[in-house]
Amino acid sequence: MPRVISSAEITAVVKELFLRSCVELGDDVLAAYRQALAEEESPLGRQVLTSLLTNAQVAKEKQIACCQDTGTAIVYLQIGQEVSWQGAPLDACINEGVRQAYREGYLRMSIHDPLSGKNTGDNTPAVIHYEVVAGDQVTVQVLPKGGGSENMTRLGMLLPAVGLNGVGEFVVETVVLAGGKACPPLVVGVGLGASADAVTWLAKKALLRPLGQLHPNPKVADLEKDWLAKINDTGIGPLGMGGRITALAVHIETQGCHITGLPVAVNLQCHAHRYGKAVL
Repeated sequence: MPRVISSAEITAVVKELFLRSCVELGDDVLAAYRQALAEEESPLGRQVLTSLLTNAQVAKEKQIACCQDTGTAIVYLQIGQEVSWQGAPLDACINEGVRQAYREGYLRMSIHDPLSGKNTGDNTPAVIHYEVVAGDQVTVQVLPKGGGSENMTRLGMLLPAVGLNGVGEFVVETVVLAGGKACPPLVVGVGLGASADAVTWLAKKALLRPLGQLHPNPKVADLEKDWLAKINDTGIGPLGMGGRITALAVHIETQGCHITGLPVAVNLQCHAHRYGKAVL
C-alpha cells in the first residue's frame, strides 16, 4: 500500500523552512565564513567577513532576516514513488506555505508580474521543482534566492572541443564578469551537460549541497577544488573590495548530454547562502 500524505502538511513545512532559512544561516555557512576569515589576506576583506559574522549573529538573536533581499522562493521536492497525495493541489499548498512565511515573518515581498509590474503581495508564486525517487519519503528543500546573484546567472552552449579546461574558463569568467554585483564571497553552482533548460536547474540544484561536502565523484570533486582556487586567485574578494576569498565553494552537478554540445550553466549564490531541508 502506498503511504498517503495530506498535501496540507507541506504548507507548514514550507512555511517553517523559509522562516528559519531567511533568518538563521546554517552551521556549514558560518563555518565557511570563519575559515574564510582565517585565510583572508586583505585587511578590508577581513573587516567585511567579520561584519558578515556579526550580522548573522544579530539576525539570529533578534529573529530578523539576515539580508533584506529575501528572494524568489525556490522549492525542490524529492517525492518517493510509494507516496500518494490527498487534498488540495500540491502547488497550491506549497504557495500557501510561502505566503504565510513571508507575511508572518515580515520578509520582503519581491515577486511581481513581469507584464504589469504589480507586486503579487505575498512573494508567490514560488518556483517549484519535483523529482520522483525511490521509497515512501518526501524531502523538501527551499532556497530563498536573492535577485542580485540570480541576475548574474550565465548559460553557455559550448562545443565539446573546448574540454573541461574551456568549461573552467567559462566558470571563472562568469565570476569575474559579476565582480562585486553578486555580493561575494559566493557559492558557485555549476551545471554541466543535459540540455539548455535542464543545465540551468542543475546549476541551482548544486547550491543545495551543504558547504564543505565535495561531489562524490572524485573527478568532479577535483574540478570543484581546482575551479575554486582559480576563482580565489582573481582578487575580487569579499563584497568585491579585493582580497583572497571571492568564493566559499564551487559545487558541480553533471548529466549526460548530446555528443554535439557541452551545455554549462553557472548560478551564483551570494554570501547570504540561505537554504533549508526537511523530510516527511
